[in-house]
Amino acid sequence: MKLSGGEALIKSLVREGVEFVFGIPGIQLYGIVAALRDEPGIQMVTTRHEQASTFMAYGYVRASGKPGVALVVPGVGVCNAAGGVATAYSRSSPILLIAGQIPRGQIGKNMGGVHEIDDQMDIVRSLTKWRQQALTPREISAAVSEAFRQMRTGRPRPTYIECPPDALVERDEVELRDPVPVSPVVPSREQLQSAVAAISQSRLPLIVAGGGVALSGAEQALLELVEATNIPVVTSGGGKGAIPDSHRLCYGSCVSPGGERHELNQLLDVMKTADVVIGIGTRFSLGNPAGESSTLVNLNIDDFDLTRIQANTIPLHGDAKSTINALLPLLIDTECQERPSPAQAVAAARRLIAYYDIRFKEPQYPILEALQRGTPDDAFTIWDVTQFGFYSRTHWQVNQPNTYIDSGYSFNLGYAFPTALGAKVAQPDRPVVCVAGDGGFLFNSSELSTAVKYGINVTTVVFRDDSFGNVARDLDDLFGGTHGTDLLNPDFVKLAESFGAIGMRADDPMDLERLIPAALERQAPVVIDVPIGHIRLERPKQIEHVPKLPWAHPQD
Repeated sequence: MKLSGGEALIKSLVREGVEFVFGIPGIQLYGIVAALRDEPGIQMVTTRHEQASTFMAYGYVRASGKPGVALVVPGVGVCNAAGGVATAYSRSSPILLIAGQIPRGQIGKNMGGVHEIDDQMDIVRSLTKWRQQALTPREISAAVSEAFRQMRTGRPRPTYIECPPDALVERDEVELRDPVPVSPVVPSREQLQSAVAAISQSRLPLIVAGGGVALSGAEQALLELVEATNIPVVTSGGGKGAIPDSHRLCYGSCVSPGGERHELNQLLDVMKTADVVIGIGTRFSLGNPAGESSTLVNLNIDDFDLTRIQANTIPLHGDAKSTINALLPLLIDTECQERPSPAQAVAAARRLIAYYDIRFKEPQYPILEALQRGTPDDAFTIWDVTQFGFYSRTHWQVNQPNTYIDSGYSFNLGYAFPTALGAKVAQPDRPVVCVAGDGGFLFNSSELSTAVKYGINVTTVVFRDDSFGNVARDLDDLFGGTHGTDLLNPDFVKLAESFGAIGMRADDPMDLERLIPAALERQAPVVIDVPIGHIRLERPKQIEHVPKLPWAHPQD
């Protein structure tokens, strides 16, 4: 059929199942915007900044399990959007960034065209799995098809397409493509048998579940594996929710080593004593604590991560869900399910963790507990880079899959609010609670306009200490005084109300237990201002190693 390049792009997105595009209409995108206007199957959600477009797409991915799409102008638009792409890359999330370009004949000539950046694709080269420039209407359909194939195979990560404006308005005969069929990757039977032999002969096996479980939709398969074999689980930061934290064989999440007395050491000790560690969809970013003394059965869709941890590894290159389903019958045949249940040992370790929580409790703990009591179990929670976000990585209880969303190793300050909006677009009937500090919230607070315009009813908790509090404390503790960290804030209640949202203020942080349910009942965007400037938030025990890190201490 004869289509403009913009029509070819939008109709190709429809075929791939896309329902929302997050972005800003601008010059060089008019061909796409006109096609979006005329396509009833896709809604454009207009953001107030390009940064929010990719963060919203990221939140949509994390809450829906489907690829997200963002649309930005070339040049500075791509630069502004890069933060969200980086976050999606760090959390292996499939978002497609569609960018404009300067006119086809000017590309590469460095003539100073509007929004021109020479070698624009290089901006996102290290943040994307796949990139392509589509210069004609005929090339656009094929580029969209390949972008989605890349996102649905192997390790899902961001992809990128850029199109010059002339290609978006020119008309040509275009062949639209159906989605490419994707077959799950499963290791060979010989590889599976090697893993089964190691697991069935182990005395103290342990599963470490990472974000790859959710990416594969393998939560139920993991649960069946755990209950059939009596092998306990530790989840990584990215794996929170892979198995309910309340499950009798779940130790909880272990993010990073902590202080000598800290509860995380109990989890590290558990990992160190395991003779077989079964990694499922995890990068083992800190290495395998059990080391070469254990056998590492490493199941991962990314073959780069299979053998980089240690030599004593049985690699299983495969999709988590399909591989677990292939592995489980073989384990059952070995009577692996007759292994004694470690539930009592898990419960004892969890009691010890709770003991440390009580004995060494910093001010963050009771506040986090009040927040947890006020938040429904099925709510999506999105955590900015704050003290409470750090605590949540180990102490927030997650009992439903995919409901805990963070920024991974990208650690983007200010990402949480637009990400929460994207999650709510994906799951409009589920509660969504965003937790941010005052510094991070103002990065994207203009998206209150987006929330009100589209009825994206997110409840946002803003902890206000009128400073970049974490940095201020570290500078004070480690360098003898803070500098440049004080903030001048607006009245957050009035700020919310000025956009047409609802503002609330806590008299005490413990009020969150009642304020969050009240906010969720309002069926509107709500900002809850929580003053905490009178409370000194100590460094969480889980990051006590900060004084030894390169940004705080000279290295040998």
